[in-house]
Amino acid sequence: MPAKTLMIQGTASSVGKSIIVAALCRVFRQDGFHVAPFKAQNMALNSFVTSEGGEIGRAQAVQAEAAGIEPSVHMNPVLLKPEADARSQVIVLGKVAENLAASQYYEYAPHLLRIVEDSLNRLRSAYDIVVIEGAGSPAEINLKERDIVNMRVARIAGAPVLLVGDIDRGGVFASLIGTLELLTEEERNLIKGFIINKFRGDLGLLRPGLDLLEKHTGKPVLGVIPYFRGIAIAQEDSVYLDERPTDLTNGNVDVAVIRLPHISNYDDFDPLEEQGCAVRYVADASQLGNPDLIILPGTKSTIADLIHLQQQGLAQAIIHRAKSGVPVIGICGGYQMLGKSIDDPDRVESKEGNVTGLGLLDNKTVFDHAKTTTQVKARVSADDGLLKGMKGIDIAGYEIHMGQTSSQDCLPAFQVMETPQGKADYFDGTISGDGRILGTYIHGLFHNSAFTHAFLNGLRQRRGLSAAPATSISSQERYDKLANMIRQNLDMPQVYKITLGSTHG
Repeated sequence: MPAKTLMIQGTASSVGKSIIVAALCRVFRQDGFHVAPFKAQNMALNSFVTSEGGEIGRAQAVQAEAAGIEPSVHMNPVLLKPEADARSQVIVLGKVAENLAASQYYEYAPHLLRIVEDSLNRLRSAYDIVVIEGAGSPAEINLKERDIVNMRVARIAGAPVLLVGDIDRGGVFASLIGTLELLTEEERNLIKGFIINKFRGDLGLLRPGLDLLEKHTGKPVLGVIPYFRGIAIAQEDSVYLDERPTDLTNGNVDVAVIRLPHISNYDDFDPLEEQGCAVRYVADASQLGNPDLIILPGTKSTIADLIHLQQQGLAQAIIHRAKSGVPVIGICGGYQMLGKSIDDPDRVESKEGNVTGLGLLDNKTVFDHAKTTTQVKARVSADDGLLKGMKGIDIAGYEIHMGQTSSQDCLPAFQVMETPQGKADYFDGTISGDGRILGTYIHGLFHNSAFTHAFLNGLRQRRGLSAAPATSISSQERYDKLANMIRQNLDMPQVYKITLGSTHG
């Protein structure tokens, strides 16, 4: 018998669909169900590599982890990664399929529906419940004909839909009612209830609005989810960075992450905040200050973002800080930027054939058509500067990058020991002769608690600060806290009735 389905759609992007799906995956798992997430099409620069070597949205990997299962390309069969020049890399079943402008993709999308349906059916044949996430809004009337992610998927799956609205932005009642008004009668009938997300304040003051919403639509409000920050769950898109608090006085290590226009996988740095860092996302040279550490993060468009840094004066500011003694780390595209040059002879990523890098590492990167996507297990191989005393520490992460980087004089930073294909033996990353500049292709580096604890205490020692104890909590504890918060604020008996046709427990 195919799995039961439940779909979470939203009135807009970034209303909290991904987090609610992760929470429901955890709740269903806790209650004894074999559950999987699914999102037909995702547009995101935060991505993850599965054990098959396929690339999917980071949100679906998080949802799978919350469900206690291994991520699969079938959980996100279509991934769009926006690039410079209003184009997107189209990834189908984990592998690059096309590179298209928006208008081209909308013509191409309907041809992907068979793949979407096949992936969904595979999950439904293997699990008890599949929790499906929509994208953006189902009421984008100019896009509905080519929809492969919202109501068309709900109809294919026969999935009841819960509609989420974000009250923190204002206008939540108008957005919920307006969404219903723009749907067909068949689509409205699929919506079984509302979830109001990101609420701050007195619930009693909200009650008249909830009553009016239910009376006007004839559909129940199943829960009001409070605004929360104390549970660090990877977010899907960079809108989250705009909502981050500006009060960063709690950390004693000042970390400036350069906010690149096409920044990717910024959840790489979430663990730094948990272990006592004030993490600032810096988009302008005037904001850089004199931090304890500068990080150049991953990016989908390395060359375009490097040129942006040079034009905005941030490149020169970073070079100046580095020469004055501030340590710098580059991850993936940020690692490529740290070198002397980036060559793109076949114009794989950019119209530019060659650009000059920051010159902080004696590296050269050459782009080609092959894309590296693999999980890795590695070990610290250097023992100097930022990695002093850390040689031999094991780490795990994943690589997602175009191009390869080589160095004449820099020392290797890590030795890769294993990939899902078996044992491996190659070096990753480089560290400068003075140990203050470090580059690596490994995403998830700081999610390795032993590495991060030792690394940050090394930075503290440089500043004459005392070592700090490790304070991070496990991802499993986070998912349990998230599930508990959902249970307290969502009518789970009614959710079970909507999903299974009966109450549970």
